[in-house]
Amino acid sequence: MELQNQVIGAMTALVTPFKKGKVDLNTYEKLIQRQINNGIDAIVPVGTTGESATLSHNEHKECIEIAIKVAKENRLKGLNIKVLAGAGSNSTQEALEIARFAQDCGADGILCVTPYYNKPTQEGLYQHYKTVANAIEIPLMLYNVPVRTGVSLETSTILRLFKEVRNIYGVKEASGSIEKIIDLNMNAKDLVLVSGEDVLNYPILCCGGLGVISVTSNLLPNKIAELTHSILKQRDFDKSHNLNNELYIINKALFCESNPIPIKAAMYLSGLLESLEYRLPLVAPSVENMKYLEEILKNYEVIQ
Repeated sequence: MELQNQVIGAMTALVTPFKKGKVDLNTYEKLIQRQINNGIDAIVPVGTTGESATLSHNEHKECIEIAIKVAKENRLKGLNIKVLAGAGSNSTQEALEIARFAQDCGADGILCVTPYYNKPTQEGLYQHYKTVANAIEIPLMLYNVPVRTGVSLETSTILRLFKEVRNIYGVKEASGSIEKIIDLNMNAKDLVLVSGEDVLNYPILCCGGLGVISVTSNLLPNKIAELTHSILKQRDFDKSHNLNNELYIINKALFCESNPIPIKAAMYLSGLLESLEYRLPLVAPSVENMKYLEEILKNYEVIQ
């Protein structure tokens, strides 16, 4: 698969804003445009950060449609913005249906998290991803986040999928293992490696990563774009390293409770969200953590 057809670079795992229990579509569109205005290369709607597990199918599809609409409007202005649509599920059939829908709407690629709760075997994971990928023509990125899904996509399975399924082009790695990144890069140099953990953005980019899918960029898209581009476009590793150090405290703070609880709270405190709402079973952070986030935010300039 040619590089220009792949979704890479600085990408944002978008939160899904709610208002009185419903998806706040107006705010959602504004958040997407803000990301684009601040240098982000690709939008990732309704991934796990977007509370996809508690959205209805109609809500999920609507969020994808809005992201693609805003991206298309910006392309008309000459900006090469892409959409990597979240299409993960613990049901292969549901993931397949969402992936087809996203493709039909004009998504540039699919991000597909490992099935949660089921705990499939490695063969089950292989068959799951092969089935979803074979149902579409656009690129598919694997997403490995074992701490959240209860199952790990092993290196051998990732390599097998990459070699045997034509449109599987990369993996969002959130296992916390730099050794795994190095192993994958050594064994499949054309496999696109993307950081799925903000605290590891810099080391993963240094080890051959071609992008990040960031939670922090919901809040600081300009900083995440600058960090990513300083390596991928400018080869300025010192600049990227300094930015990574600057962001370390906020990157850690945004995971003081389960994602996306802290990032939505930080966005609310910064005036980016009108209301602080989650879908149960997620709830607002503790009083102590709200105060903690408020103190941390004093160290950063959040562009509106």
